Amino acid sequence: MKHILLLIIIATFTASCCKEDDDGKATLVVTLEHHGKHIPNQVSYPDTVYVAFGATDAPGSSLGSYDTYFVGSGTDHNVNVTGLKCGDYFLFGTGKDSSGPYRVTGGMHVQIKHKERKSEKAVTLAVTE
Repeated sequence: MKHILLLIIIATFTASCCKEDDDGKATLVVTLEHHGKHIPNQVSYPDTVYVAFGATDAPGSSLGSYDTYFVGSGTDHNVNVTGLKCGDYFLFGTGKDSSGPYRVTGGMHVQIKHKERKSEKAVTLAVTE
């Protein structure tokens, strides 16, 4: 009886765990913001968000250290990071502030909770020169 109860507890715990990757149903709607101003995509320099799975900190200084990336389209004010599961992700965004004009970058940790695994979540990513 103890073994069966233990197996049920382990199975329940394992089923509730999240494995970070890009085969899920959650979407992060990422808006790059510089000094409180939205950085819209530009046709010649679209905003890009690099994603590291299972990370709370930047995975390294090389963009090759990230697992995937998403590029904004048109002149939208955001980048849709789609197909994620619940878990921890580190985002690194790049864009071009047209008031400069100069390249802006920034990064942050984002967690998608189990209850958010099938939804859309708005994220403001602060960027700087």
